[in-house]
Amino acid sequence: MALQGNLRDFSVNEILQLLGTQNKTGCLLLEWNTERAMVFVHDGRVVGTRSQGMDGEDPLLQFLIKIHRLSDEQRRGLLSVHKESNRDLEDLLLTGRYMEPDELKTFIERQILNDLMRLVRWESGTYRFDPKAKWKGSPLVRLSMEGALIEAARRVDEQKRFVTRFKDPYELLGMHDLPDPDEPLSEEEKELFGLVDGQHTVAEIVEAAPLTEYEAYESLNRMLEAEWIVVVGRRDPGITLTPSPVRSPRVPTRRISWGHEALAGALVVGSLLVLPLAAKALRGPAAPVAATQDVFVATRVRDVRLALELYRREHGEYPAKLDVLVAQDWLGPRQLEIPGHRLEYRADSVGYVLEPRAER
Repeated sequence: MALQGNLRDFSVNEILQLLGTQNKTGCLLLEWNTERAMVFVHDGRVVGTRSQGMDGEDPLLQFLIKIHRLSDEQRRGLLSVHKESNRDLEDLLLTGRYMEPDELKTFIERQILNDLMRLVRWESGTYRFDPKAKWKGSPLVRLSMEGALIEAARRVDEQKRFVTRFKDPYELLGMHDLPDPDEPLSEEEKELFGLVDGQHTVAEIVEAAPLTEYEAYESLNRMLEAEWIVVVGRRDPGITLTPSPVRSPRVPTRRISWGHEALAGALVVGSLLVLPLAAKALRGPAAPVAATQDVFVATRVRDVRLALELYRREHGEYPAKLDVLVAQDWLGPRQLEIPGHRLEYRADSVGYVLEPRAER
């Protein structure tokens, strides 16, 4: 008989610990009101929190859209291919060359942790473990049950602190000081620097960040504690002074895969935030974005360049004009607008030139 019962008697944490210590294989099905969730385990390790296949509500698909790794156009394309082939999303992402295996593995780990963080807070509902419902094929991820639950619990505790720190979502955040060149920055902090410009609220930055809600708040909290950013004011609800940051698909920088590192809380990579000192036109996909002393300008140029790379991966060549990126939803219209600058772009069979020119 399958293990089943009420979450008021045994918590999600306790049930998962039991499945881990007994090296169980199968699927834990959870229900609470209208919410449904599942946790696949293999030999006591977590291998997934989604059903294999694909639909519009697939947790991994929604996660990749939230962190801006997939555009809406790519989502529609994946759903169309799945409808014809009935193949799993992970398979489609790999065979379609949307990402490499190591990159996808990292995203799946982040998605699983984000789901577990939500599930361990369920205080009521029902559960049922089905040992016959097994993950088909070889899973890309096999997370230690103990390590995953420790990390999920840590995040829940930290989130309570963030709720107090960011109780006013309408505070405006601005730059105060750049980190010391020797200061190791997490990927999350690098992503957020370009969004903190003194004109957008905490809520807008969290919404626009290519991160989960927890990751965004965690990074903002550390940046505030380090005094790299500060609260510069407040904007009342309903008042829009400038357009909110626009979501865009991107090619993320390489992240450390979660695993044993998570137990030590090591989501920080030892890399530097480099701000080149001279503006210069650069040719070809392998070159970095045009240099600038302005963090906001550098971030906008980087986003355009990443969109160009995504376009090339889909079409085999760069677009003739930047407007094509907007027309095909690789970028939002506002992302080609840089206050005080204009973007010069030229493309040929060799590569492209992208340069921000200061307007006088």
